[in-house]
Amino acid sequence: MNFDLTPDQQQIRETVLKLCAQFDDQYWLARDKDGRFPEEFCRAIADGGWVGTAVPEIYGGSGLGTTEAALVVQAISESGAANSGVSAIAIGLFGLSPILKYASEAQRLAWLPRIVARDDIACFGVTEPNTGHDTTRLKTRAERRGDCYYVSGEKVWISTAQVANKIMLIARTTPIEECARPVDGLSLFYTDLDRRYADVRVIDKMGRHCVDSNEIFFEDMPVPLEHRIGEEGKGFRYLLTGLNAERVLIAAGLIGLGRVALRRATEYAQSRVVFGRPIGMNQAIQHPLAQNWAELEAANLLVFKAAAQHEAGEDCGVAANAAKYLAAEAAFSACTNAVLTHGGMGYAKEYHVERYLREVMIHRIAPISPQMILNHIAEKQLGLPKSY
Repeated sequence: MNFDLTPDQQQIRETVLKLCAQFDDQYWLARDKDGRFPEEFCRAIADGGWVGTAVPEIYGGSGLGTTEAALVVQAISESGAANSGVSAIAIGLFGLSPILKYASEAQRLAWLPRIVARDDIACFGVTEPNTGHDTTRLKTRAERRGDCYYVSGEKVWISTAQVANKIMLIARTTPIEECARPVDGLSLFYTDLDRRYADVRVIDKMGRHCVDSNEIFFEDMPVPLEHRIGEEGKGFRYLLTGLNAERVLIAAGLIGLGRVALRRATEYAQSRVVFGRPIGMNQAIQHPLAQNWAELEAANLLVFKAAAQHEAGEDCGVAANAAKYLAAEAAFSACTNAVLTHGGMGYAKEYHVERYLREVMIHRIAPISPQMILNHIAEKQLGLPKSY
């Protein structure tokens, strides 16, 4: 059993870190201040071929696996780009599984190369304000009239919708009361985000200022029949195919964020002198940081175990969710301790750690909360009764 990266995997990590070094701490500090979308960063990642890491070569990708995609995400975050860098290019790395698995060959050839090359920018329209994690109760409707669907409803917390021209959207095509089960009657679409029928409104939020989060209000937005993925009414099942990979990649990004926070805290502890000695000599400083290192490394092992299971086609639901849970908790602790290690200067933007703490909160909460992950593990791994 070998836990080391292969030479090729190590080269991927080093190459992405080198590319991201062009976008240094001052770049991300400036984007956090001015809120401007980091398009030049996204373009560099796309031009380097990294958006399509796990997309087959026939569709313009690199044809690698979940492990390599996780390494890319981790390196982006660890470079100091943090959650801003990861979220800016997320759907190309996280969200393509339903297209790869269930779209027609003509759809894949038409859609995927444009996403990989960043000729199209897509957002992901799932979450709604009144349903939370209960995706089967979505209220957004797609009514079919002839060869077109018309979408009406509301989505919330939709990242990158300000810059996107495409959206992967799930909507109810059959009323829930007419379905045998709540999971039925939902359909998945990849289509134009037509702003004549979609009102996109920015949400002012705590962190990740340069990557927008939005509410979208749809009013009879037309979606051609050929933009539906797979069969009508099976969209929820299609959506599920990408969730485990999403959990793995988000967890990898969280490990990267925890590592850069820990590195900054360690460097500060070595250089900050109080009472004639570096504060890193004090065990009250050392022990929390040492604990953070251990927690991040342990979580990282589970991240890549889950990635290997996903690549092998094994059931990785428990491992992927547990990896996301442990990575989020470890990263949150590391970011918190990075601020505390800096003392009062941890509150200053110029030291960057306060930005890490704000950004780690996003994926500690979303796309699935820690409580829901524990529910899942209790039911699926421990055999306890379903609690929700």
